[in-house]
Amino acid sequence: MAVDGKERTTGSAGLAVGSGSRLTRVCVRGVLLLGVLISLFPFYWLVVMASGTTEDIYSYPPKLVPGPHLLDNMGRVLDTVDFFGSLFNTIVVAVVGTALVLFFDSLAAFAFAKYEFPGKRFLFGALLATYMIPAQLSLVPQFVTMAEFGWAGSLTALIIPGAANAFGIFWMRQYAQNSLPDELLDAGRIDGAGFFRLYWQVAMPLFRPALAFLGIFTFISIWNDYIWPLVVMIDPDRVTLQVALANLNVLYNTDYSLVMAGALMSVVPLIIVFLIGARHFLRDLAAGATKM
Repeated sequence: MAVDGKERTTGSAGLAVGSGSRLTRVCVRGVLLLGVLISLFPFYWLVVMASGTTEDIYSYPPKLVPGPHLLDNMGRVLDTVDFFGSLFNTIVVAVVGTALVLFFDSLAAFAFAKYEFPGKRFLFGALLATYMIPAQLSLVPQFVTMAEFGWAGSLTALIIPGAANAFGIFWMRQYAQNSLPDELLDAGRIDGAGFFRLYWQVAMPLFRPALAFLGIFTFISIWNDYIWPLVVMIDPDRVTLQVALANLNVLYNTDYSLVMAGALMSVVPLIIVFLIGARHFLRDLAAGATKM
């Protein structure tokens, strides 16, 4: 009887622990679901405003369901600005700029993380110091430099100055120090691999999660950049998307449904890029966790 009583007590305790852990999982998932809904609400509200009229936006109580004017507002955006021409310019700048940043930042980070050379600490400290300088302070000298090269008004002026950045080098260096074992590099050197072969065949496969994050971050930053394209693109027919959409925002009598429709059209490519990049980012992280 004592044994049976002990077994019943143990079974009751196990049932209580199981119920508690199940309740904890339900609460955690509920909190995560609430966070997802809160994060998605601004995008949903953008759709609501883009599919209505300016009067609907100012109405009280506000309308929480999409209206019937989305296609009309999108058509008005296409009639007002050169959307597809600006979209093409932005895609070229964002894709080429992101590719250059991924290459140069990862290459510099590989050298900073795994090689010793004179002035290494000083150079890295100077690199971090440039990251602390506001970008607005360099607008004038950067524009003068682009004008001296004859690049002012061309897409080259948007791509070359941002081909490498301090944040990307710092981020990739920190990742390389923790994810790239020295034993792999030593094995590659024994096989006769040089610097670029070690970088491309040994380091780059391990850098993929960090590169996915840096690629998403850089692409979104270039896509949303407004100040530098506004300054350097002196030809109004070759502006980027954000500068073109700014023409929808008139100082007086602004049609906010038109502005919101343009914003919605400009954010769709970013969502696609984020979904593609995030999938690779999470997949590589899960694969690395499994191997560990």
